[in-house]
Amino acid sequence: MAVIAAKELPVSDNRSSRMGRAAVVAALIIGGATAAIVACARTTPEHKEPTKMAESTPSSGAPRDWDFLVGRWTVKHRRLKARLAGSTEWEEFGGTSVLKLTLGGAGTFDENVLELPGGTYQAVGIRAYDPKTSQWSIWWLDARYPTSVEPPVRGGFKDGVGTFMGDDTFNGRPIKVRFVWSRITATSAHWEQAFSPDGGATWETNWLMDFARAGS
Repeated sequence: MAVIAAKELPVSDNRSSRMGRAAVVAALIIGGATAAIVACARTTPEHKEPTKMAESTPSSGAPRDWDFLVGRWTVKHRRLKARLAGSTEWEEFGGTSVLKLTLGGAGTFDENVLELPGGTYQAVGIRAYDPKTSQWSIWWLDARYPTSVEPPVRGGFKDGVGTFMGDDTFNGRPIKVRFVWSRITATSAHWEQAFSPDGGATWETNWLMDFARAGS
């Protein structure tokens, strides 16, 4: 994964949880704030329905990098069956993603359904913008491992391509992780993930996602 630019790392089964506690707290804060807004609206006499927040109007000064991903998507996944193992066998499966802006545009939250051949699961992608570094951080929370949030990747967009990188471990060995967003249009987008076991000297692309706007 993502979408929780989705972490959009759908590699939760082997990723470490070094940043877990902080990112889980961040997710809970986002969820708690939303619940508080809805509760307040329901108890105010002059409002019969919760007031909708303007999700597509950032007020924080953050770049509008993720406007293209707001809304509902169908996702076609293509993933290596074995990573960093010299595999050339790929598996394909479907999924969906729904993304909303948060934090006045300085964050995003996406809910993802991944229909793996071995069983469907859900995951959440969380993004947040740091104006001090002018970078986005992306975390991924897999519902199968609800106490572990993967270490973030960080980066941004240039000339229509988003590149995000971070450090992690895979099967006990240190790796670098790279996300790339490209081929972005009003109704489609492409995402891919790659691992490097040698500090970035070589990369193995192991997961591809092609997004199509639902109903398009």
